[in-house]
Amino acid sequence: MSNTINNRSFLHKLDENFEKPFLFIGMLLIIAVISFQTIYRYLIVHLVDGAGAAVWTEELSRFVFIWISYLALPIAIKNRSNIRVDILYDKLPKRFQDMSWIVVDLCFLILTVFITYMGTNHVLGQIARPQISAALQISYAIPYLILPFGFGLATLRLLQDLYKSVKKCGMTDTLIAAAFTAVIFLPLAIWSRMSIAGLLFGYFLLFIALGVPIAISLGLSALVTTIGAGTLPISYIATYTFTSIDSFPIMAIPFFIAAGVFMGAGGLSERLLNLADEMLGSLYGGMALATVATCMFFGAISGSGPATVAAIGALTIPAMIERGYDKYFAGAIVAASGAIGVMIPPSNPFVVYGVSAQASIGKLFLGGIVPGILTGLSLMVYCYFYSKKKGWKGEQHTRNTKTFLTALWDAKWALMVPVIILGGIYGGIMTPTEAAAVSALYGLLVGTFVYKEINIKNIVKCVMDACSTSAIVIILMAMATIFGTIMTIGQVPATIATFILGLTTNKILILLLINILLLFVGTFMEALAAIVILTPILLPIVTKVGVDPVHFGIIMVVNLAIGFITPPVGVNLFVASGIANVKIDKLAQAAFPLLGIMIAILLLVTYVPSVSLFLTR
Repeated sequence: MSNTINNRSFLHKLDENFEKPFLFIGMLLIIAVISFQTIYRYLIVHLVDGAGAAVWTEELSRFVFIWISYLALPIAIKNRSNIRVDILYDKLPKRFQDMSWIVVDLCFLILTVFITYMGTNHVLGQIARPQISAALQISYAIPYLILPFGFGLATLRLLQDLYKSVKKCGMTDTLIAAAFTAVIFLPLAIWSRMSIAGLLFGYFLLFIALGVPIAISLGLSALVTTIGAGTLPISYIATYTFTSIDSFPIMAIPFFIAAGVFMGAGGLSERLLNLADEMLGSLYGGMALATVATCMFFGAISGSGPATVAAIGALTIPAMIERGYDKYFAGAIVAASGAIGVMIPPSNPFVVYGVSAQASIGKLFLGGIVPGILTGLSLMVYCYFYSKKKGWKGEQHTRNTKTFLTALWDAKWALMVPVIILGGIYGGIMTPTEAAAVSALYGLLVGTFVYKEINIKNIVKCVMDACSTSAIVIILMAMATIFGTIMTIGQVPATIATFILGLTTNKILILLLINILLLFVGTFMEALAAIVILTPILLPIVTKVGVDPVHFGIIMVVNLAIGFITPPVGVNLFVASGIANVKIDKLAQAAFPLLGIMIAILLLVTYVPSVSLFLTR
């Protein structure tokens, strides 16, 4: 009996943790390898005669990066943490909400089973006719094995989730949900050679409305279009799933996310807040001012809005409430300030746009500095006068040169991070990806050995958080690349550009219309998803009226940053509401004046290009 219990316990632990060792080792490995690549190239090669280039490092890292990205998908499925639009779902009765998960899982299963099957065929083809990688000299069958392995695990996790949903719904509702799913795909069996644009966008919007994760909606609608319109051989879908993220610049995203996670867990964010409080805490709204300043600085570490809100809000929202601030104001100011994290470099949306538009990531980083600072200063001005009106004074305690220098010295390790990232990039020492890897390693080492707040108890959670968050973004980019390829084949961007330019060629009016569109899209779609979907459509339009691609990237990111604080998909609002324990609708009302400030900055950035571009020249 005890052996049976032990076996069940072992199987349960294996089921819960199977992917984690791969992810933990893989993330730390690529951080270490790219950091080694940077040090090797700029130190060892110059100091050691005859030292050759370490050409294997980039290729190894890319392959491991692809593996951990797709191995994190099963965890996202298990936790139901993929990015999706819940507008319709939230309005459904409980019974239909439960049934909708069966529909979502069945749609999801179609894509994972397809990629598993086609990925297996591709691996077998590589074994039969080997292609050898340039640096590692290994068969591509090894890295491509992630397709059947990773998506096979994802299929297993989906079946587990589906089993739970079936038990909850019962057989009758399960059959209704299955029949509804079959009806969705019925047009493929009835009609042949349908419109590419109609299939692609029709199914994409349908899947989004049903609550299918955005990344899967992109991939599945591309697959449906490939089958229904014959745009590509269907085997290309699996191939693109691999090749679309086999990119060194994209690797900057998990590194910047890991850096932010390590800095938050390692105590660096707390020391930044203490320094900001020392500088601004005596003024009206002192803690709110310190919050904005800390978010600006933390944004120069993590490159993520929600990560900034989580790291800083967990410290400042309870502190503001304790000091008498209105809890809705406290949550709103953190949510709005967190949006600055995607403007001030490094910025994951800038990396995604740079890859999508083939624009300079370095120039995009430089272009985001002034809009980010302007947004932060404007929010601070509002905080000061609003707090003065409410009588919220800063905490009164001794502040002098000695206390300031003590706080400055205590925060010195955190203050070094932007120097490493921006100094490395613009000093020509590191690429953005290398700078991101070095900053992640730096944050891990400082948090572990200097501040000693990362330890054996929380390091696995830190790495898992970084892997899970970055994988959601990477899979989104992979599926969006497939979606974009189908769009290009169907000449959708060119058709839309011709239509809009047929209405007007006035640059001011076109930028206004695009800003309105982006503000609308930002209310229900996550920023990174919007960038990868809309960049191929909108970029040809603005370039034809003379807008610099870098300038447009800055407009796009500043615009979509506003979406972080607009319901129903304002992710910063969700994070802040959870920390402040308040309802999101009340929090959104409190954020309305801050929204107006950010829109004013957006218009300034849009119509005065020199505001963002003068540093790039």
